[in-house]
Amino acid sequence: MKNFSWQLPSKIYFGNGESKQVVERVKELRGNKVLLVTDKGLEHIGLPDQIKRMLLEASIEVVIFNEVKPDPTVEVVESGVKKAKDNNCDLLIGLGGGSSIDTAKAIGMLVTNGGKASDYWGNPPKIDPLPMIAIPTTAGTGSEVTFVTVIKDNEKKVKMGVGYSPQMAPNIALCDPELTISAPAHITASTGLDALTHAVEAYTNTKYDPISEALALKSIELIGKYLRPAVANGDNMEARYYMLLGNLLAGHAFANKLLGIVHAITSPMGGYCDAPHGVVNAILLPHAMKFNYIGNPEKFADVAEALGENVVNMTDLEAAQKGIEAVHQLSHDVNLPSGLSKVGVQEEDIEDVCKAAMNNINISINPRKPSVEDLIAICKAAM
Repeated sequence: MKNFSWQLPSKIYFGNGESKQVVERVKELRGNKVLLVTDKGLEHIGLPDQIKRMLLEASIEVVIFNEVKPDPTVEVVESGVKKAKDNNCDLLIGLGGGSSIDTAKAIGMLVTNGGKASDYWGNPPKIDPLPMIAIPTTAGTGSEVTFVTVIKDNEKKVKMGVGYSPQMAPNIALCDPELTISAPAHITASTGLDALTHAVEAYTNTKYDPISEALALKSIELIGKYLRPAVANGDNMEARYYMLLGNLLAGHAFANKLLGIVHAITSPMGGYCDAPHGVVNAILLPHAMKFNYIGNPEKFADVAEALGENVVNMTDLEAAQKGIEAVHQLSHDVNLPSGLSKVGVQEEDIEDVCKAAMNNINISINPRKPSVEDLIAICKAAM
């Protein structure tokens, strides 16, 4: 019977067609001039223009910032800050995957607080960021409800967790499963395993938070059931709906409960290679689970059961190992790479990455206490 705290700063509107209510949501936040942060891929299919058209018809001015790329950099954020200031924007919309939403969160923080993104590495802003609406088009990062934004600093070879405060959560998360239909199969797969990693690490780490654990376990169940059909047929609206919901639940869980050694490793690893974050998580997750499960076999047995494994008459240790196999199989079934070497990770970088990982906040709550040598062994096993 321990004490705990839990927060839910973002207001959520979830369901098919919810993005069509963007005008009402902007009015709810009293926005007059919007900076719409997105990427060129979504521009190519016309989605930002659809949002812009609805806003212009309601006499709400819109400026599009389309420079977002995967793993957004400090330079991209600074360019967005300049555009927001030059156009006197008073509200942000992050439209896209985690990169667009994270970029928008960082822009909003720097417009009101000043300085550079690196000034807020692990530190909260002093002033509330600009009001923001997050509209995710992938089911994976949970950035639409999380309290941090991840920005890459190529010069320092690190992906920075910037903000670390409920202030950083978007004011509104406008979650429309219909918008995820445009995500190709490989993006659906990698973001889905990203969300699963969030849920598994949040559920199994040592921080006491029963609300987040309940959300994480339900997220694991949904992703285990619906990721395969979402990848196999992107038009499957039931699968798209429940994948976006699973992602949302995982986002709430890890926003409050944090994560584990997978994310401790991928944070510095992202500074050394350009592999998609979700793919690296997918590769590392079963290896990290293999290392961790003896720290809390009962919870890892729960993971296996949530993934649909038949664990009747098994011990917790036996069931936990079934969960590891299930994650391997899921990643294989959705055609993700099986090794870090296949996505650009160099073996000579592993030691530096793992030394940096030991300073990550998630190390202290991992279910099994690792050494640098343990992390190196995990990464080498995943090569």
